[in-house]
Amino acid sequence: MRYISITNFFLVLAVAEARTFNVFNACPFTIWPAIFTDLTAGTAVPDFPTGWQADSMTSVSFIVPDNWTAGRIWGRRDCNFTVTSGPTCLTGWCNGGLECDPHTGTGVPPASVAEWTLQGDMSQDFYDVSLVDGYDLPMMITNDAGCPSAGCAIDLGPICPSPIQGPFDSTGFPVGCSSACSANLDGDPTNSANCCSGSFDTAATCPSSGVEFYSFFKGNCPNTYAYAFDESSGTALWTCSSSLNADYTLTFCP
Repeated sequence: MRYISITNFFLVLAVAEARTFNVFNACPFTIWPAIFTDLTAGTAVPDFPTGWQADSMTSVSFIVPDNWTAGRIWGRRDCNFTVTSGPTCLTGWCNGGLECDPHTGTGVPPASVAEWTLQGDMSQDFYDVSLVDGYDLPMMITNDAGCPSAGCAIDLGPICPSPIQGPFDSTGFPVGCSSACSANLDGDPTNSANCCSGSFDTAATCPSSGVEFYSFFKGNCPNTYAYAFDESSGTALWTCSSSLNADYTLTFCP
C-alpha cells in the first residue's frame, strides 16, 4: 500500500479544489486587466492582484478557487494611475487605481467583460463574455476541457454606430462602443427598455427587439451576452461540467 503524507494530501486536495486561469494580451498595445468578485454572491477570490499591467503579447497565470462565484475580468485602455480622482483609464476604469477596490472596484462602462461562476447550479461552470456594459476590447474565453468558446473577436469600435460610438483616444480613434443603456438613448435609465429597468425589468417586458442596437452587438458577436435577458438566444451563457475541472484562458484581441 502506498501512503501519502498529510502535507502531500492537503497539497493534492488544494490543487483539486482550484483552477488555473490564464490571461493573455494578444493586442498590439498595453492594456490593464482587472478582476472583480461580487462579494455579496460569494467569498472565494482568485489568488492574484485585482489589477495589473499587461504589455503586448504577455500572459499571466493564477489560481482561482473551484467555487469562484460572480467573478469578472475585463481590460482597461489608456490608463494613467497618477490621476487621483475621476477616471484613471479611457475605458473600464475602477475605484482603487491600478488594483481595483475589492468592494467597489467593478469596471465603469464601456467595457467588454468576461464572467464566471464555477461549481454553479447542477454542478456546472457558467461563463460568458458580456457586452451588456458596452465594448472596449475583443476577447475570447477558451478552456482545456473541450467545452465551447465564448467571446467576440471583432474590433467593434471603428464600426460602432455613431450614437453609441466612443470614447476616442488622443488620435480620434474610437476605442469603445457604449450600450444603448449607458448612452442613455431613451432619457430615463430608471425606466428604460434599453436598460431593462422599471416597467421593463422582466424578460417578457424587455425583449431584445426593444433594445436599441441589440442587433449590432449580437449580429457581429453572436456568442456574447448582448443585453440583460439574452439567455433566450441560446448563444449568450455557456456551460461546462464542473466535474471536468476546466482551466480557462481569456485572450484579449484573439
